Amino acid sequence: MSILQAILIAIVEGITEFLPISSTGHMIVASTVMGIEKEDFTKLFTVAIQLGAILSVVVLYWRRFFQSLDFYYKLFVAFLPAVVLGLLLSDWIDSLLENVVVVGITLLIGGVIFLFVDRWFARAAESPDKPVSYPSALRIGLFQCLAMIPGVSRSAATIIGGLTQGLNRREAAEFSFFLAVPTMFGATVKKMYDYYKDGISLDSSEINLLLIGNAVAFIVAMFAIKTFIAYLSKHGFKIFGYYRIIAGILILTLYALDVLKWNV
Repeated sequence: MSILQAILIAIVEGITEFLPISSTGHMIVASTVMGIEKEDFTKLFTVAIQLGAILSVVVLYWRRFFQSLDFYYKLFVAFLPAVVLGLLLSDWIDSLLENVVVVGITLLIGGVIFLFVDRWFARAAESPDKPVSYPSALRIGLFQCLAMIPGVSRSAATIIGGLTQGLNRREAAEFSFFLAVPTMFGATVKKMYDYYKDGISLDSSEINLLLIGNAVAFIVAMFAIKTFIAYLSKHGFKIFGYYRIIAGILILTLYALDVLKWNV
């Protein structure tokens, strides 16, 4: 992986991490299009640079992260389901990270669902702000587990999970952002541990790529979050549904035509 490729993937990550269109799916496609070999470091890179993106949440919402212990307890409750399933299904998740066809299918299905989300949750979308309860936090955490399938989108799953609990669009999106912090930090630590456990060590060039990738993802995500919150509050999810459908069809068509070679 070259520095330019690392920067491009990090830009993709920064833009898509908090949009309901699957950052992992887009990074898999971007890596494949650029001809980056699917090796251990590539898998590590696509997980680890998400840490840079989520740090933008801490910076933008730093006051919320110091409001009360109750805030952290609820994040922990929401985080638990992903911890349990992530540990149990680690190998299966890794195998899916090599499969762009899965990304295409899940993007397409998710896009169709998004065309109806605004109608299904019209009442919740316009509801006043309300605190997230512990049972609601757990249910949102269960929704997050769906995002272990590439292309589903962690952001999409948790925002919809929030809407099912009566949160309005802005609240659901913000709780999704907050939940990303422990989730992606845990995923990065787990990936790094597995990397070193297998006897693989990072050389200086790979460390530099990780540092550059995280820095770029952090900066791009800062702008993406503000833009997304403003758009979502006013316009809803439909445009993301159309985007996912188009992207999913394009990926599956290219695969069917054998224009690009992907691991399956």
